[in-house]
Amino acid sequence: MPIPHRSTEPDPAPEGAVQPPRGDLEQPGPPTDQAEPGPDAATGTAADPGDAYAAALREAEDGWRRALADLDNLRKRHTRELTGQAAAERARTAAAFLPVIDNLELALSHAGANPGAIVEGVRAVRDQAVNVLERLGYPRHAETGVPFDPAKHEVVGVVQEPDADPNTVVQVLRPGYGDAERQLRPAAVTVAKRE
Repeated sequence: MPIPHRSTEPDPAPEGAVQPPRGDLEQPGPPTDQAEPGPDAATGTAADPGDAYAAALREAEDGWRRALADLDNLRKRHTRELTGQAAAERARTAAAFLPVIDNLELALSHAGANPGAIVEGVRAVRDQAVNVLERLGYPRHAETGVPFDPAKHEVVGVVQEPDADPNTVVQVLRPGYGDAERQLRPAAVTVAKRE
């Protein structure tokens, strides 16, 4: 069954009723939440959304400049502190060697009296200097008969030594100081040849 067609025109008003003119009818539309830009209370002009963005941009730029200045100040302070710590460490190390120099001068002042005492004095001063290096974290390595360790030894020669096990240190030509992680220098050694 066909559906009767309904007109979209409004129903005619009853006779005698006053009708508004057709152009004056207001069509209801969806409600809007956005307010029309009105005049700015301070200036009396319409508020521009670009002004708000410009203000936010200026504020962000000021924050960025402050953060950059803080970072530069932190870097300068860190550099000053590192320089101060390095100077303090150098002074501490130099002060540790002052007794060694004092004892060398004492040994030299007795040079004419007894040559044997001079040798003993110099040996004692050498032991004192080795002790200072050990306290600073650089123990001395001058052992013979130990297996060759490339982390602690530098081979300067290989010799045929029937009494020594192959690949062991036979002679230390120059002692080494420090361990693998903190090494001033490796020991220069000669090593027994493999058969």
